[in-house]
Amino acid sequence: MKSVSMKKALARWVAALGLALGAVSAQAAGGNYPLDHFPKEKLSDQAALQNGAKLFVNYCLNCHSANLMRYNRLQDLGLTEDQIKKNLLFSADKVGETMGIAMNPKDAKEWFGALPPDLSVIARARSSHAGSGSDWLYTYLRAYYRDSTRATGWNNAVFENVGMPHIFWEMQGSRGATIEEVKAAKDSKGAVTGFNRTTIAFDTNGVRTEKTEKVTDAHPHESKSITLTKAVGGTVSQADYDKQIADLVAYITYMSDPSAKTRTNVGVWVLIFLGIFTIFAWNLNRVYWKDIK
Repeated sequence: MKSVSMKKALARWVAALGLALGAVSAQAAGGNYPLDHFPKEKLSDQAALQNGAKLFVNYCLNCHSANLMRYNRLQDLGLTEDQIKKNLLFSADKVGETMGIAMNPKDAKEWFGALPPDLSVIARARSSHAGSGSDWLYTYLRAYYRDSTRATGWNNAVFENVGMPHIFWEMQGSRGATIEEVKAAKDSKGAVTGFNRTTIAFDTNGVRTEKTEKVTDAHPHESKSITLTKAVGGTVSQADYDKQIADLVAYITYMSDPSAKTRTNVGVWVLIFLGIFTIFAWNLNRVYWKDIK
């Protein structure tokens, strides 16, 4: 009986794990909005990484923690301990501490509906078949649009109905959006009688309009797409905003694996060593066996 109970418990745990992984995969995919490619060269640009660290501390660390990252790892980006203390050490007393936050979890749930996630490894967690986690973050932070029906006044093309407001709205400005969804129309018995197209538009002030019409296309099918308008009213140009977000994503990507660059450099030397060792081993083998027939 005990063995049967253990098997049932194990089965429930496996099922729960499968559902959790499925949910993460669905969220990471980014819905119906295509992901833009994150400029990977930023990962080797020290100035970009330093700027990204500054943006992260000033904008993200107010609500999101990074408890797997210590402030002293910023020295790997060329910053001195004194620079870290003076410019970036706002939520801790010593550079050896992790990047935690002072926000009370109860307050966070009341304000946002859920505790904002830790961002230590978010660049890994958001990776999917649609693109890397860096691609997801780079697109997500540039895909906010005005939506007056939301409590925050904002929505996101990548993460629909996200609870996080647009923290960079002053920098980027406001965008509108047009959402087009085609759905099958069914009768009382569930039979498909046709297709309807619903178009929902938000202007740059978040004002919502909706229109539904019958689809007259030759071969309609259910689909959903979203198109964003050009941002207006920002303090910087779109190109400058994209650059700032790329720097931030570069730092978040670095934070998810701080030893990646060092590991890559060591790997190159290991391959060189193995190549030279192979030559010596081959010659030793040839000398050892030359008189043996």
